[in-house]
This record gives sequence, C-alpha cells and structure tokens, in this order.
Amino acid sequence: MIRKLKEFDFILVFAPLLLAAFGMVMIYSSSMVTSIVEGQASTYYLMKQLQWFILGLAGMIFTSFFPYRNYQKMMKMLMLVVIVLLAGVLIFGETRNNARSWYSFGPVSLQPAEFAKLGLILYLSYIYSKKQAYIDQFAKAVVPPLVFMVFILLFIVAQPDLGTAAIILLIACTVIFSSGIRIRHLAFLGTVIGILLAVAIPFMVTDVRIARFTGAFKPFDAPDTGGYHLIQSYLAISGGGLTGTGLGQSIQKLGYLMEAHTDFIMAVIVEELGVFGLIIVFGLLALIILRGLHFARRSNDSFGSLLAIGITSMVAIQAFINLGAISGLLPITGVPLPFVSYGGSSLLVLLLSMGILNNIARSVRREEGKPMKLEIGEQHSAEKVLHNRGGKSWLKQEKSKRY
Repeated sequence: MIRKLKEFDFILVFAPLLLAAFGMVMIYSSSMVTSIVEGQASTYYLMKQLQWFILGLAGMIFTSFFPYRNYQKMMKMLMLVVIVLLAGVLIFGETRNNARSWYSFGPVSLQPAEFAKLGLILYLSYIYSKKQAYIDQFAKAVVPPLVFMVFILLFIVAQPDLGTAAIILLIACTVIFSSGIRIRHLAFLGTVIGILLAVAIPFMVTDVRIARFTGAFKPFDAPDTGGYHLIQSYLAISGGGLTGTGLGQSIQKLGYLMEAHTDFIMAVIVEELGVFGLIIVFGLLALIILRGLHFARRSNDSFGSLLAIGITSMVAIQAFINLGAISGLLPITGVPLPFVSYGGSSLLVLLLSMGILNNIARSVRREEGKPMKLEIGEQHSAEKVLHNRGGKSWLKQEKSKRY
C-alpha cells in the first residue's frame, strides 16, 4: 500500500482538491445573498456543491486506482452511454437559459454535455493511439473518428449549448494535433472547419448572441443591456486592488453582478481577495496544467499520452474561456471556471479526470522504476527500448512524418 501511495503525484492530488475547497469558500461568499433572496438558506449553494465534491472525491479515488488502459475495453459501452444521455436530454431534459441541457431528478441536476467532454477525450485518445502505425494516412486514420465527433457535437449544438460545443471542438483539435497528424492534413481540417462555421454562423445568429459579442468588445456602448455584466465585472476587479476588500465584503455580488457564483466567480475573488486571490487560482491551475503536460510527455504509451493531453487541455481551455469572458477578451458563454465555479456536473467530471490523470502518472512512474533487462551483446536502439516499455511517445515521433 505504501508503495502504491509513493507512485502518486501529490501535486495532481492536492492542487485540484485545494482549488475545489477554495472554490467552495468563494461559492458561499458569492452566493449567500442570492440564496437568501431566492428564499433559501445562506448555505444553499455551498451545501449542494459540497455534496458534489464528496461524490467527485470518491470518483477521483476510484479512477486513481482503476488502470486507465482498461477504458479501451469499455469504449463502446462508454460511447453508447454518452449518446443515450445526449439524445435523451433533448426529449426529457429541463430548459434553463433557453437551453435544454439538464436532467433534473428532484433536487439533483445533471448536465450530460460535461460527461461528453471526458467521453470524447477517451474516445479520440483511444482511436488515434490505435492508428499510430498509419497516422499519416488522412482518409484511413484521421477522418473516421471525426465523423463520430461531429455526431456528438450536433447533439450539443441542438440543445443549444454552443459554449460546450466550442470547448469540445478545441479539445478535439488538441488531441488530433498531438496524435502526430501531418501539418498539411491539420491545415486542411482547419480550412474545412472554418468554411463550415462560416456557413453555420448565419443560422445561429440571434439578438442575444450578437449582444454578447458587442457587450464583450464594446460594453460601454450598451451599459444597460449587452455590456452590463462585463461592466459589473470590471467594477468588481478594479475594486479589489492588491489585497481586496476582504472575504465576504464584495459589493458587486449584492445583486449587481449576475451569476456571481458561477460564470463571474473570479471577479468576486479578485474583488474580495485582490491580487492574492488571483495568484491562488492561477497558481493552482498552472500546477495542474504543467503536471498534466509533464506526464503526457513522459508517457511511452500513446493512449496515455493523448489522454493526458486531452484532460489537461480541457482544464486549460475552460479556464482560458472563463477568464477571457470576465476580462472582455472573449464573449460571455457561460463556461465555468474549472474546480472553482458552482456546478456539480462540471466538478464531478473534473475530479474524475484528475483521478485518470494521476493513474497515468502512476503508470509512468512504475515504468520508469522498472530495470531494463538487456541481453549481453544485443544492440538496442532508443526506438526499441521505447517499444519494449509500451510504444513510442507522441513527442518522440519523427518530425519528418508530419510533412
């Protein structure tokens, strides 16, 4: 048991848990007024998030010990579950904010699109790791998995949840790029995606979405409508200064800043804790992302490498989109800040993902701790050693194969 514990990367254990614990403190601070106004106890949102945290912690422990390679055997079942959940929510789901994206079971709500993120990361990592021998063949290796990915995206767009669809698309692009696809094939895919978006955007444009774009880049042109949320975010951030106004002392959360405990929780953190709050969140997120990339690079198993890349990119992309929205760099899309924002489905999926990432780290450390048994006089190239330890890493592929 002690040997197994030594295999863990404790940065990947404690950084997500500390970030989630810090998030619960800030959820309570940012939501207590909202809870009372809604006729609930001041701890209403905190207690709900705590329940999901406990469930996520149990899931994280399980996925930390469950061998990640076993997901390959379960792939068909996992993808079937994802499709059923996404299809079912369009029929039986509850509509919130003009999107039918939630299952409601009494006090419990579930957002299947969050589980689709992890499911698609597992699927793409599995498929492209199997196709490494002929990854340079576009029609045979690259295209078939994309058909399934588009199928998943169409379900999510139909809700409609364009923010989640965009995140999944960006994660998929990251995994595909890391799989060793040729640059010209990647450029072709980028062109096709650009053309499809150009065709689809006119059909998806609504007054609300236009207001989000104008509100992001010209908030003071519409201070009472599209730019209102961003202006309140600016006021919260500017009021924090170096040390903040003090925990629980935010002014903007008192009905001025909507969704203070979800989309704009970072604005409340900066207002109450100042630059120190910013450093806490940025530092812990950076640790998670850097450790994820570290073990992706060290893994000699292509499935493990791609899976670590996909999970890490999920955290990084969501953080970038959320922080971009509260600072006016990107339109507001309703994407939560990983581990910190209120949201049970998001927290559960992220903690499950951290368990998988730690299982990959454990596997890397086990492999690196094994002595290499070489026969006397036998010639062993670097490529053969890597093959004996589980295959080539995605970073160790010859660059010439990508052109």
